Amino acid sequence: MSKDIRIKKGLNINLVGAAEQTIANAVASNVYALNLDDFHGITPKMLIKEGEEIKAGEPIFYNKNNEDMHFVSPVSGELVEIVRGARRRILTLKILADKEQQYMINKVPDLDTADGEAIKSYLLQCGGWPFIKQRPYDVIADPSATPKAIFISAYSTAPLEADPDFALRGKEQEIQAAIMGLSKMTPGKIHVTVGKGNARSPFVDLKGVELHRITGPHPAGLVGTQINKIDPVNKGEVVWTLSPQDVVMLGELLLTGKFNAERIVALVGSVIKAPKYYRTKIGAEISTFLYASGVTEDRFRLINGDVLTGTKTNTEGYLGFYNNTVTAIPEGDDYEFFGWNKPVFDKISSTRALTFSWLQPKKKYDLDTNTNGEHRAFVVTGRYEEVFPMDIYPLQLLKACMVKDLDEMEQLGLYEVAPEDFSLTEFICISKQPHQQIIREGLDLLQKELG
Repeated sequence: MSKDIRIKKGLNINLVGAAEQTIANAVASNVYALNLDDFHGITPKMLIKEGEEIKAGEPIFYNKNNEDMHFVSPVSGELVEIVRGARRRILTLKILADKEQQYMINKVPDLDTADGEAIKSYLLQCGGWPFIKQRPYDVIADPSATPKAIFISAYSTAPLEADPDFALRGKEQEIQAAIMGLSKMTPGKIHVTVGKGNARSPFVDLKGVELHRITGPHPAGLVGTQINKIDPVNKGEVVWTLSPQDVVMLGELLLTGKFNAERIVALVGSVIKAPKYYRTKIGAEISTFLYASGVTEDRFRLINGDVLTGTKTNTEGYLGFYNNTVTAIPEGDDYEFFGWNKPVFDKISSTRALTFSWLQPKKKYDLDTNTNGEHRAFVVTGRYEEVFPMDIYPLQLLKACMVKDLDEMEQLGLYEVAPEDFSLTEFICISKQPHQQIIREGLDLLQKELG
């Protein structure tokens, strides 16, 4: 039996350029890359050297703080370059792919008889563990900690985000296998959230989960919002989270023993001539599917992820480890004369002061990257609370992080949040403060001092 959740606070950002529900095969990438920034807090120790050959699914490096946690190659080929930064810090690993892919096949555990430790050891060794994130701190899960619950959000509300119901159609067997494996590693429940009234989701008829049906504007689809409404995280508690496509990857790894790095990526945005879904792999060159759909402008912002939480990249960039959306929108490098002092009909706002977006809630907008203002001190308006559905004071928490007040950070609920939970408050912020960066730095400090 499902449980209903209704989110009232939030803001839907309807943008032009949603992906048509068709899937095309992207051109095979020559080079694949792993960006180490995707694995926040991980110090890599290399297992192979530059110039060596490697199979798909073969470990390429491990976590210095946990030697059992392996990170594997998405493809077979040659490790052609290790890009390093200051103090020889590894930034990116580039692999020249073979034309004929060779996979490392692992011995799969019996899901019916294996215990939680056996499943955990298997995922750590075979590269599946990095797909499991944890709260608090929003980092790769600590395998020594036992989560009180596991959360999977199969409801997308972020602007132009890939639709998991469409992308994962026909993957019910893999999803169920992953649920069986995950259930062995927690004494608590596995909470799965889908949209209310959605009967076509591959997550609807799963066994061994507690199903929740949710309605409401963004950020209703963010797993942090759902955790807050279902089973909040208190000090000393740990929960795990997974994205829908990562659940499928774990399921296939548990069923076949093969690390399949395939991703169904939504190429979206008003700059794209024919937005659609592409079948590609983790770390693929974005250009292999970007130009297949065509672009309408020479100057545009390419974002690895959605417009609220993604990172800026370029046409020579590579698909992020966790990303299933690539967005292209116009570059906002122009300025409006007296733009603050005239009615506006083509922008979204949470206020009714100058914009008229509230009169047309379903209108789609072609927005650019212009921030329409500059960085300034926080202005207390009460607007954050109108789009922030969690039982947390967002402004006070942001200020506590900025002044590094650990006691206040704890008491105001930092254990419960991730940077993405503040993406919407950052979008509407008239002070143009980098909310997600502030929260990330606060989480890192809290983990360093008290974790």
